[in-house]
Amino acid sequence: MAWGCALCLVLAGGALLALLVQLLRWLRADGDLTLLWAERWGKKPEHELRGKVVWVTGASSGIGEELTYQLAKLGALLAISARREEELQRVKKKCLQISSLTENDILVLRLDLTDRSSHEAATNSVLKHFGKIDVLVNNGGRSQRSLFVDTNLDVYNAIIELNYLGTISLTKYVLNHMIQRKKGKIVTVSSVMGIMGAPLATGYCASKHALQGFFNSLRTELTDYPEISIIQICPGPVQSQIIQNVFTENLAKSLENSGDQSHKMPTDRCARLTLVSVANDVKEAWISDHPYLAVCYLWQYAPTWAWWLMNRMGKRRIQNFKSGIDADASYSRKKKSMKLMIHLIDMKQDCNK
Repeated sequence: MAWGCALCLVLAGGALLALLVQLLRWLRADGDLTLLWAERWGKKPEHELRGKVVWVTGASSGIGEELTYQLAKLGALLAISARREEELQRVKKKCLQISSLTENDILVLRLDLTDRSSHEAATNSVLKHFGKIDVLVNNGGRSQRSLFVDTNLDVYNAIIELNYLGTISLTKYVLNHMIQRKKGKIVTVSSVMGIMGAPLATGYCASKHALQGFFNSLRTELTDYPEISIIQICPGPVQSQIIQNVFTENLAKSLENSGDQSHKMPTDRCARLTLVSVANDVKEAWISDHPYLAVCYLWQYAPTWAWWLMNRMGKRRIQNFKSGIDADASYSRKKKSMKLMIHLIDMKQDCNK
């Protein structure tokens, strides 16, 4: 009997310790636990993506640009697309400098996602150059910074046209090729805003929710093709140029002050976790620091609490925006750590006096 009680105590203690370890991991996490497990124990992008043909849209800046550099270093063959061909040439030049790729290993292909009539020809151009497409990374798109009551409806039309319809249009042509080969990966850079709702981004959230619903549904239509993966990447705030290029209350207006972006997740970390997701066929990856990572979990498992929290965060987000600072500046773990450090230094100086 005593041995049985002791064994129960040991098992209970072990379970409590395991729970505590997971909690500590989660508090320090910058991605969901499934993704971080894959990063540590799963397949490595260096092994899985070398020699693969990867087509990246939105490759001229931000996450897409950084993904292109990391893929080049891994030895992937690249098709890179965006509207600005001169910027793509700049990205290609750097790829050649930092990798062993040759001129012919990188195809620069100008692409406007809103020009859906050009998507079939663009797909054929990639296939003519490389003979196949192993991975499509749908990264093109624009964010939003404006309140709904101030925003013209044509802005919402433009957001849906670019972020949603442009993405699924290109996917349709590439997917036809992958179905013929019976393998491939469709990777879509969505957002944590495709999981939750937030002020100043009603149209952007709508477009990302649409992508989430579309690709979750598409995955169920492809069960006869187990080697075709549908992968959704949901980043939180990331250091990128997406803020400089956001939609505002009308199509002719640009954002006057994007604010400091240094508190956000580094772009190279977001790109690395994206490639880990691709290598391990993670169906949906949340890539974010807290509190947005925590809100993703709440939205999944305790939505009533998530609504309450987002209402509080949303009010501060609007205040920040109207004050001319970055909307997410109040929630940075880095900024809070820096404030704490400054406070401790001040206390020490006071003690020395």
